[in-house]
Amino acid sequence: MTRIGIILGSTRPGRNGEAVAKWVLDIASRRSDAEFELVDLVDYPLPHLDEALPPSMGQYQNAHTQQWAAKIGSFDGFIMVTPEYNHSTSGVLKNAIDYLFTEWNHKAVGFVSYGSVGGARAAEHLRLVAGELKMADVRSQVALSLFTEFVNFSEFAPGEHQVVSLNTLIDEVLEWSGALSSLRAVASAV
Repeated sequence: MTRIGIILGSTRPGRNGEAVAKWVLDIASRRSDAEFELVDLVDYPLPHLDEALPPSMGQYQNAHTQQWAAKIGSFDGFIMVTPEYNHSTSGVLKNAIDYLFTEWNHKAVGFVSYGSVGGARAAEHLRLVAGELKMADVRSQVALSLFTEFVNFSEFAPGEHQVVSLNTLIDEVLEWSGALSSLRAVASAV
């Protein structure tokens, strides 16, 4: 069965992303066409990139990198939940992405973003990164505004229309994950 990792891209105290990621997992878990797992970056305390060799070489020296690589390598696709900080994604999410290369290749990714303009710029930044990592980013996005989807900018209260958007995003991630499976199979056979 297709396995999709839902990556919670914020480790900030009091983060809005935790409620968003749990909502994504709740909606996704109602489906029977894939397995979904929440991957909270709090549980993977990666220091600033500290590997001597480039990730594209796949020769990870540190135990924390090997653990992270095993986790990411176990998935067929991803949904990244990202805040928008200063017109981009969070530093912790970008750092976690930068640790690896092959583990991201030939996998689909969709973005659920939040911020004052729905986190749109963070998701656009991540699309550029995904392309370099040979990931297929899906067209659909769930953009959650701090003004309309959060009470007092902190209590998550998504509109019902966002459930429809999220299910469309999940459909696309699953379609692309399936379409890319033959490329993943060839890469793992090498």
